Amino acid sequence: MPSRFRAGDTAYTKDGRSYVVDAIDGGTVYCTADNGAEADFADSSLLTSAEWGSRSDGRRDASYARLKQARAYTTAAGDPVDRAAAEQLLAKADRLNSSLLDFVAFVVARNILTENGDRDLIAELSIIKARRLFDEAKPENRARLLAGVLSTSLATLVSAAGLGDNLMRAMVEKGLAPHAADFEDFLDRPRR
Repeated sequence: MPSRFRAGDTAYTKDGRSYVVDAIDGGTVYCTADNGAEADFADSSLLTSAEWGSRSDGRRDASYARLKQARAYTTAAGDPVDRAAAEQLLAKADRLNSSLLDFVAFVVARNILTENGDRDLIAELSIIKARRLFDEAKPENRARLLAGVLSTSLATLVSAAGLGDNLMRAMVEKGLAPHAADFEDFLDRPRR
Protein backbone atom coordinates (compact mmCIF):
# COMPACT_ATOMS: atom_id res chain seq x y z
CA MET A 1 0.00 0.00 0.00
CA PRO A 2 1.51 3.38 -0.95
CA SER A 3 2.19 5.85 1.82
CA ARG A 4 0.18 9.05 2.24
CA PHE A 5 3.45 10.89 2.82
CA ARG A 6 6.34 12.03 0.66
CA ALA A 7 9.79 13.22 1.68
CA GLY A 8 9.56 16.85 2.83
CA ASP A 9 5.91 16.61 3.96
CA THR A 10 4.89 17.60 7.47
CA ALA A 11 3.47 14.74 9.51
CA TYR A 12 1.67 15.01 12.85
CA THR A 13 1.39 12.55 15.69
CA LYS A 14 -1.96 12.09 17.42
CA ASP A 15 -0.80 14.39 20.25
CA GLY A 16 0.04 17.18 17.78
CA ARG A 17 3.81 16.99 17.51
CA SER A 18 4.98 17.87 14.02
CA TYR A 19 7.80 16.21 12.08
CA VAL A 20 9.32 16.57 8.63
CA VAL A 21 9.23 13.33 6.65
CA ASP A 22 12.70 12.21 5.58
CA ALA A 23 11.91 8.86 3.97
CA ILE A 24 9.27 6.13 3.76
CA ASP A 25 10.15 2.44 3.73
CA GLY A 26 7.67 -0.44 3.91
CA GLY A 27 5.02 1.34 5.96
CA THR A 28 7.53 3.06 8.24
CA VAL A 29 7.89 6.83 8.07
CA TYR A 30 11.28 8.23 9.08
CA CYS A 31 11.04 11.79 10.38
CA THR A 32 12.97 14.63 11.96
CA ALA A 33 11.59 16.95 14.65
CA ASP A 34 12.22 20.72 14.77
CA ASN A 35 14.97 20.15 17.33
CA GLY A 36 16.77 17.69 15.01
CA ALA A 37 15.71 14.52 16.82
CA GLU A 38 15.03 11.61 14.49
CA ALA A 39 12.04 9.30 14.92
CA ASP A 40 10.22 6.63 13.00
CA PHE A 41 6.51 5.85 13.02
CA ALA A 42 4.08 3.47 11.42
CA ASP A 43 2.40 5.25 8.50
CA SER A 44 -1.02 4.64 10.05
CA SER A 45 -0.07 6.38 13.31
CA LEU A 46 0.60 9.75 11.64
CA LEU A 47 -1.69 12.42 10.24
CA THR A 48 -1.12 14.46 7.09
CA SER A 49 -1.33 18.27 7.23
CA ALA A 50 -4.84 18.15 5.77
CA GLU A 51 -5.97 15.53 8.28
CA TRP A 52 -4.44 17.48 11.14
CA GLY A 53 -6.04 20.73 9.98
CA SER A 54 -9.50 19.22 9.75
CA ARG A 55 -9.24 17.59 13.15
CA SER A 56 -10.66 19.33 16.19
CA ASP A 57 -8.58 17.83 18.93
CA GLY A 58 -7.88 18.52 22.55
CA ARG A 59 -4.42 20.00 21.99
CA ARG A 60 -5.63 22.90 19.88
CA ASP A 61 -8.61 23.49 22.16
CA ALA A 62 -6.39 23.19 25.23
CA SER A 63 -4.02 25.80 23.83
CA TYR A 64 -6.72 28.47 24.27
CA ALA A 65 -7.20 27.39 27.88
CA ARG A 66 -3.44 27.71 28.41
CA LEU A 67 -3.48 31.13 26.76
CA LYS A 68 -6.17 32.28 29.16
CA GLN A 69 -4.09 31.13 32.13
CA ALA A 70 -0.85 32.66 30.86
CA ARG A 71 1.00 35.17 32.99
CA ALA A 72 0.33 37.95 30.46
CA TYR A 73 -3.40 37.75 31.19
CA THR A 74 -3.35 36.89 34.88
CA THR A 75 -0.51 38.93 36.38
CA ALA A 76 -0.70 42.65 36.98
CA ALA A 77 2.97 43.55 36.66
CA GLY A 78 4.35 47.05 36.60
CA ASP A 79 2.95 50.35 37.75
CA PRO A 80 -0.65 50.37 38.93
CA VAL A 81 -3.21 51.86 36.58
CA ASP A 82 -6.71 53.02 37.33
CA ARG A 83 -9.40 50.74 35.86
CA ALA A 84 -11.40 53.67 34.44
CA ALA A 85 -8.29 55.13 32.79
CA ALA A 86 -7.44 51.73 31.31
CA GLU A 87 -10.97 51.36 29.95
CA GLN A 88 -10.81 54.87 28.45
CA LEU A 89 -7.47 54.03 26.80
CA LEU A 90 -8.79 50.76 25.34
CA ALA A 91 -11.97 52.39 24.04
CA LYS A 92 -10.02 55.21 22.38
CA ALA A 93 -7.46 52.83 20.87
CA ASP A 94 -10.26 50.69 19.43
CA ARG A 95 -12.05 53.75 18.05
CA LEU A 96 -8.92 55.18 16.41
CA ASN A 97 -7.81 51.89 14.83
CA SER A 98 -10.42 49.13 14.77
CA SER A 99 -7.81 46.42 14.10
CA LEU A 100 -5.34 47.49 16.78
CA LEU A 101 -6.71 45.50 19.73
CA ASP A 102 -7.22 42.45 17.49
CA PHE A 103 -3.55 42.74 16.52
CA VAL A 104 -2.45 43.11 20.15
CA ALA A 105 -4.52 40.05 21.13
CA PHE A 106 -3.01 38.05 18.28
CA VAL A 107 0.58 39.12 19.08
CA VAL A 108 0.13 38.27 22.75
CA ALA A 109 -1.33 34.85 21.89
CA ARG A 110 1.44 34.19 19.37
CA ASN A 111 4.10 35.12 21.95
CA ILE A 112 2.55 32.84 24.57
CA LEU A 113 2.39 29.92 22.12
CA THR A 114 6.02 30.52 21.19
CA GLU A 115 7.07 30.57 24.86
CA ASN A 116 5.14 27.32 25.46
CA GLY A 117 6.85 25.58 22.53
CA ASP A 118 3.64 25.45 20.48
CA ARG A 119 4.83 27.41 17.44
CA ASP A 120 3.12 24.93 15.13
CA LEU A 121 -0.27 26.12 16.44
CA ILE A 122 0.34 29.75 15.39
CA ALA A 123 -0.69 29.13 11.78
CA GLU A 124 -4.11 27.99 12.98
CA LEU A 125 -4.50 30.66 15.66
CA SER A 126 -7.97 32.17 15.56
CA ILE A 127 -8.06 35.97 15.69
CA ILE A 128 -11.61 35.84 17.03
CA LYS A 129 -10.70 33.46 19.87
CA ALA A 130 -7.51 35.39 20.68
CA ARG A 131 -9.54 38.61 20.89
CA ARG A 132 -12.16 36.95 23.07
CA LEU A 133 -9.42 35.88 25.52
CA PHE A 134 -7.98 39.39 25.41
CA ASP A 135 -11.38 40.95 26.14
CA GLU A 136 -11.92 38.61 29.13
CA ALA A 137 -8.78 39.92 30.84
CA LYS A 138 -8.93 42.82 33.28
CA PRO A 139 -8.78 46.24 31.59
CA GLU A 140 -5.57 47.05 33.47
CA ASN A 141 -3.84 43.97 32.01
CA ARG A 142 -5.16 44.70 28.51
CA ALA A 143 -3.85 48.27 28.75
CA ARG A 144 -0.41 46.94 29.81
CA LEU A 145 -0.40 44.50 26.89
CA LEU A 146 -1.31 47.31 24.48
CA ALA A 147 1.49 49.50 25.86
CA GLY A 148 3.90 46.56 25.59
CA VAL A 149 3.14 45.92 21.92
CA LEU A 150 3.42 49.65 21.18
CA SER A 151 6.69 49.81 23.19
CA THR A 152 5.30 52.78 25.09
CA SER A 153 5.13 53.57 28.78
CA LEU A 154 1.69 52.68 30.13
CA ALA A 155 1.50 55.96 32.07
CA THR A 156 2.27 57.96 28.92
CA LEU A 157 -0.29 56.05 26.89
CA VAL A 158 -2.99 56.44 29.56
CA SER A 159 -2.27 60.15 29.81
CA ALA A 160 -2.42 60.53 26.00
CA ALA A 161 -5.82 58.83 25.98
CA GLY A 162 -7.14 61.68 28.11
CA LEU A 163 -5.97 64.24 25.56
CA GLY A 164 -6.87 64.69 21.90
CA ASP A 165 -7.21 62.02 19.24
CA ASN A 166 -4.28 63.30 17.18
CA LEU A 167 -1.72 62.74 19.94
CA MET A 168 -3.04 59.24 20.62
CA ARG A 169 -3.14 58.42 16.88
CA ALA A 170 0.49 59.57 16.53
CA MET A 171 1.58 57.41 19.48
CA VAL A 172 -0.19 54.38 18.01
CA GLU A 173 1.40 54.96 14.59
CA LYS A 174 4.85 55.36 16.15
CA GLY A 175 4.35 52.23 18.25
CA LEU A 176 3.16 50.19 15.25
CA ALA A 177 6.01 51.34 12.98
CA PRO A 178 8.40 48.53 14.05
CA HIS A 179 5.54 46.06 13.46
CA ALA A 180 4.51 47.48 10.06
CA ALA A 181 5.13 44.33 7.99
CA ASP A 182 3.71 42.10 10.72
CA PHE A 183 0.62 44.31 10.99
CA GLU A 184 0.07 44.21 7.21
CA ASP A 185 0.33 40.40 7.25
CA PHE A 186 -2.10 40.33 10.15
CA LEU A 187 -4.64 42.44 8.24
CA ASP A 188 -4.51 39.86 5.42
CA ARG A 189 -5.20 36.91 7.76
CA PRO A 190 -8.65 35.39 7.53
CA ARG A 191 -10.92 36.34 10.43
CA ARG A 192 -11.83 32.97 11.83
